[in-house]
Amino acid sequence: MKGKNILLILALIVVIGGGTVLYNALKDTASLPDLLTSPSGQQAQNLPPDEEDIERIKAPDFAVEDAGGNEIKLSDMLGKPIVLNFWASWCPPCKGEMPDFDLVFAELGDNIQFMMVDAVDGSRETKAKGAAYIAEQGFTFPVFYDTNQDAVRQYGIRAFPTSIFIDSEGYIITAAEGAISEEALRKGIDLIK
Repeated sequence: MKGKNILLILALIVVIGGGTVLYNALKDTASLPDLLTSPSGQQAQNLPPDEEDIERIKAPDFAVEDAGGNEIKLSDMLGKPIVLNFWASWCPPCKGEMPDFDLVFAELGDNIQFMMVDAVDGSRETKAKGAAYIAEQGFTFPVFYDTNQDAVRQYGIRAFPTSIFIDSEGYIITAAEGAISEEALRKGIDLIK
């Protein structure tokens, strides 16, 4: 009995210690809700785009690859409003919303920059898997590959898909975790036009 209690106490110490190590490793990583909250506590989702007395939140820059392996930065896209979407080919909700993104891109792609970022982790999602899925579906929106997980880390992405709407000056206006409808996509775009 005494030996079992000692083993139980040791197991509890290991679990608490492991949890503490994990917490300390992750506590400095920004998450999407952190990015969408200004220091004053104002949620970006609620920011009126033209109201100057509210602090705006600058979208963190990151580097991804295009299909040809060229480095592209978010900051390269500034000048047009940006629809930033994080997805993976293994993700059913991502696949479900992509036809709407492609439809809206075909209509508005000259005026809105779409950045469809494939969250490549090197095992479950590879650049080849993502590219094959896009080709198989015949999607025409621009696809970028986050091969170093730079964009995913910068935005603290916790769920796929995640869509972030950025105005032409590079400020986050609103965001959505999970699949969004064509109507929601268009409403997000209306906020950044």
